Amino acid sequence: MTHRILVVDDEPNIREVICFALERAGMATTTARNGTEAIMAFRRGQVDLIVLDIGMPDMDGLDVCRQIRQSSNLPILFLSARDEEIDRILGLEIGGDDYVTKPFSPRELVARVKTILKRASPTQPATTLSAGALRLDRGGRSVAFGDVLLSMTALEFSIIDTLLSRPNIVFSRTQLMEAAYGVGTYVADRTIDSHIRNIRAKLAVAGGDGIIATVHGIGFKLAIEPGSTD
Repeated sequence: MTHRILVVDDEPNIREVICFALERAGMATTTARNGTEAIMAFRRGQVDLIVLDIGMPDMDGLDVCRQIRQSSNLPILFLSARDEEIDRILGLEIGGDDYVTKPFSPRELVARVKTILKRASPTQPATTLSAGALRLDRGGRSVAFGDVLLSMTALEFSIIDTLLSRPNIVFSRTQLMEAAYGVGTYVADRTIDSHIRNIRAKLAVAGGDGIIATVHGIGFKLAIEPGSTD
């Protein structure tokens, strides 16, 4: 299946570079020049991932992401001309899957897009993992806590999958990075922390506060035992 990527940027040359790189990698592309066009393209459907510039006139990428996240977990990779940590953390916390800073390497961007798409459409067998009230269905791509179905991005799903696969193990940030992004992709520690913060917030709303514990100096683990009901 050919993946279709929506490229959103107000600079024509940036759109052209990104589309050329993605199409060389076997993907189909469509473009939007601003946030309004991006929302219209999203609503038309038939998009597997959005490459979304943050700094655009009339409606910036963060506002576009907020609107999309009201109804969809469609993967979003942010682009930004600024390499400020607060922008990166905010982008991830409102539901972005990844973040690339301009100027960027087209090869790296394509690699990150492929990683996100792979996580969104895994080839793993249909398996249900659980610990206490937390359940993950690989086949159905769903996560639930008790009776509450949780809305997770593709990378958040991969992190929970990793934690649930070995509930008694403490995973380092590096291990979680590799599980979510693949081996060989550099991601800052704060990126994983942002994903963990998002997951914790979603669990807390469902009554699962404290399910993911921080083991200082090492990483993260589930704070419930397999088979427990607490």
